[in-house]
Amino acid sequence: MQQIHNENSIDLRSFHRIDINLYPLFVAVFEQKSISRAAQILSITQSAASHALQRLRQHLQDDLFVRTGSKMQPTPFAEQIYSEIKHALITIQNISIQNQQFEPTLVQNLKIAVHDEIEPMILPKLVAHFQRFNLDIQFVSIKLDRKNIVSDLATQQVDFVIDLEQPLGDKIQFELLDQDEFVVCTQQQQITEKNYLASPHIGVSSRRTGVLVEDLYLSRNHLSRQIFLRCQHYSTALQILQKHPSAMLTIPRNVLNHLHIDKSLKIFEVPVKLQKINMGMYWYKDLQENKRHQFLRSEINKIFT
Repeated sequence: MQQIHNENSIDLRSFHRIDINLYPLFVAVFEQKSISRAAQILSITQSAASHALQRLRQHLQDDLFVRTGSKMQPTPFAEQIYSEIKHALITIQNISIQNQQFEPTLVQNLKIAVHDEIEPMILPKLVAHFQRFNLDIQFVSIKLDRKNIVSDLATQQVDFVIDLEQPLGDKIQFELLDQDEFVVCTQQQQITEKNYLASPHIGVSSRRTGVLVEDLYLSRNHLSRQIFLRCQHYSTALQILQKHPSAMLTIPRNVLNHLHIDKSLKIFEVPVKLQKINMGMYWYKDLQENKRHQFLRSEINKIFT
């Protein structure tokens, strides 16, 4: 009788043929696109890494990585199995440390993805806070890519994403860190709903296209405004305001507090109803009970309380 294959079953007898120590190397090469850099991360020689990769190729019966120029590019099969291997290693890691006493000295790096307008508000506080522990931590802040938030967290390209609140699915956890509000910056001496909606506005976004969040909020109230210029940074917009007496800029108050404001500019409350801005921390759900992650989440939260 033909045996029916069950994907959820486990053949314990096969594990003597599986060297689990080869799989962290697979993840490191996949993420670094380099055998030498993967070897450095794993604290082994490049020769040992090359031999280990060859063993894994033989075991999985696939090349896994092909050299293209100076980079090791994954094969289609490697692309297919990467996420599952990474998740399996995370699960094993979490199980192995869950009953251990966590020591902050075990934290070697902290990687966050954050919008470049928010980075000056967060990173100095982050570094200053962790300096109290006298830890040798490497801090890495990378530019936020909203299209890849879920995959970046799932594959641990970053530990946390700090961004505006938005639904990202069941696998992503969110914790509110701070709440902000929009204000209006302009040379005009007074502001009403009428002249706010009629005046030329500067919009700020790093995206090439798409509706600005302020305009999304306005549209919910069946209101609209005129965007005469769209730029990438609030600091640029503030400089343009100095040259354009009738223009207006709607900007988060906390962002404005970290920028230089010319004496010619006035700050007003927004004369129409706009929602509060909820900013928080995202992380991958599978790391919820991870001791390192719990420690980092707790300390990041303290910065905002």
